[in-house]
Amino acid sequence: PAPFPPLPTLRPLIGRIVPPTSVYNMRLSLPPACIVSLVMLSASLPSSLAWRLPPLTRSTARHLATTSRLFVVTDAAASDATAAEASSSSYDAYEKVSMDDIIGLCKRRGFIFPSSEIYNGMAGFYDYGPLGVELKKNIKDTWWKTMVTRREDVVGLDSSIVHNPKVWKSSGHLDGFSDPMVDCKETKLRYRADQLFFSPIILADSAETVGYVCVQEGNDADMVKSAKKQAKKFLKAADKAGAPYEAFAFKDLTEATEDEMGKIPSPGSGKPTLTMPRDFNLMFQTNVGAMSDASSVAYLRPETAQGIFINFKNAMGTSRSKIPFGVAQIGKAFRNEITPRNFIFRSREFEQMEIEYFIPPGDVWKDFHKQWLANSKDYLLSVGLREELMEWDVHEDDSLAHYALACTDVTFRFPFGTQELMGIAARGNFDLTAHGEGSGKSENCHVHVHFCVCVW
Repeated sequence: PAPFPPLPTLRPLIGRIVPPTSVYNMRLSLPPACIVSLVMLSASLPSSLAWRLPPLTRSTARHLATTSRLFVVTDAAASDATAAEASSSSYDAYEKVSMDDIIGLCKRRGFIFPSSEIYNGMAGFYDYGPLGVELKKNIKDTWWKTMVTRREDVVGLDSSIVHNPKVWKSSGHLDGFSDPMVDCKETKLRYRADQLFFSPIILADSAETVGYVCVQEGNDADMVKSAKKQAKKFLKAADKAGAPYEAFAFKDLTEATEDEMGKIPSPGSGKPTLTMPRDFNLMFQTNVGAMSDASSVAYLRPETAQGIFINFKNAMGTSRSKIPFGVAQIGKAFRNEITPRNFIFRSREFEQMEIEYFIPPGDVWKDFHKQWLANSKDYLLSVGLREELMEWDVHEDDSLAHYALACTDVTFRFPFGTQELMGIAARGNFDLTAHGEGSGKSENCHVHVHFCVCVW
């Protein structure tokens, strides 16, 4: 594409939002999913975030739309056709874009940099550049206006990052907030067991299992490609080069038996050197105060939800709200990911946009759940997500958290595969009850059924 406009040209576009009814509106189009889950965009910025441009000639508009991927939309039918043509081209490009392209572009144009880059960086942490911080702010502002400012039944909150450690004991995070981890005994590398997928190599002629392949989570095409490469190498070493084998049947390592784990190769060593999966707590531990002993231990919050639950009475009383009502929060969360990957999608420091919506007990939760599913879809479409890249993953009973009544994830087809983008869960009365019992102040946590809307 043609050179990107210089920063002084972009600054007024990023900083000023006007109604999309302007004579000239611009949608700043980046290579698909450029900011991955942060921006929740694919081919273009949302139409609701349209910025006014000075008058442009038709030839300039066509040049921008076709070469620089800057879509200029006017009230004229001819310009609509130009934008549609450019949009179609961008949609086609989505299928070909790679994560390396996206990461390179984000750094080159000032959206996202590796944190501490002059010291060779630090895995799982990122800094947002001049354009990235503006884009990030616009997304948060749009969400806040849609979910809080324009609603009479939702209020805001900004809770602290460090809570009393008893909060995490009551919520279950100290005992159960963990991911399954495996170690490679030869390379000393660590992996999340549910992000490593294995499959037997079964010969097509004899149905004999001659070995195993193990690949890291990714899109289907990349996983199959990597598995085929491993299978080819294994069959050649076993004097069975070229032998046909059945299609791979991938399962994650948490489903592997002890016998299978003794045969599954490690991605690091290529040999069966992986340990059995074990739990790894994801909370960052710190110390508060002058002493560094057990009494000073605290944790950086791994989610924003608990700050809402422990402030339930304060938020409801001071805002004079009545059930049903919601509390929204945007803030930092920290998770000590075993293997941060896929750019900013799975990082160790990130921001969440979340609502806890409190409702009366009983079966009324079903209607509220459906309503928030519809509200969430409308919001995601309004900020520019393409509906054909979104799916709804309804959790079955055996995959629900022990306290949940229902949960639906909005997934998005990223270049690295389909992953969760947003969750809408009916959480029951677990959280308020747990904090009421843990604090000994149940009168401060009236027990109501509630569910939350989480976006990150």
